[in-house]
Amino acid sequence: MKKILIILFCFFSAPLMCFPIPKDNEASFDVIRKNKIIGSVITTFNKNNDELILRTIVDIKVKVLFIPAYKFFQDTTETWINDEFIKIKGYTDFEDEREYYITGNDIGDNFVASGMDGDLVLSNKILPLNYWNKKILESEEVFDTQKGIVRKISVKKLDNEIIKINEKKIETEKYTLEASKNPKDLGPFPKYTLWYKNDELIKFEFINWKDNKKVSTIRNDL
Repeated sequence: MKKILIILFCFFSAPLMCFPIPKDNEASFDVIRKNKIIGSVITTFNKNNDELILRTIVDIKVKVLFIPAYKFFQDTTETWINDEFIKIKGYTDFEDEREYYITGNDIGDNFVASGMDGDLVLSNKILPLNYWNKKILESEEVFDTQKGIVRKISVKKLDNEIIKINEKKIETEKYTLEASKNPKDLGPFPKYTLWYKNDELIKFEFINWKDNKKVSTIRNDL
């Protein structure tokens, strides 16, 4: 189970006017492996005039014969003002004792960040690699909120697909996303498949390179 979710959850952000905030100002997902729920992802949306604050908590715990075998935790808060990503503060705790504290702020024409590779000075137009924000699919580079690094991405639009969640048939737009590997990554960045309905993220999944098992993250509040 180790390293199953190393790059799993770099989640959810949305410019105020670019796509919808979910009902009840919250998006809730189950994380599923081998037909078992192994964790959750919950993002809350707090809008105050032109400011939008998103907080995402990822909590993964896997037990084998009632013994803890894997855990992953991430807590990230983003601030957007007038559709612009201006600030981030995050913490990621990996099962193998790696911890990352992520910060970033708009300063003038730059986005000044700190993470796995130390301090970075980036364009203030960069977007966080949060799958909730469908706008990232138009980007060439994104800021990985889990490790505080820049990754190049490539996206492919697939045929629309009808998927079934909670006995509901949902017509979705389907994409794949691949990202560049950092020398400090313990494995390759997995190829993600993403499903959107009316620009809201409905589901995403990848195949873990370590054990060739599929990990799916699926909305449970529809």
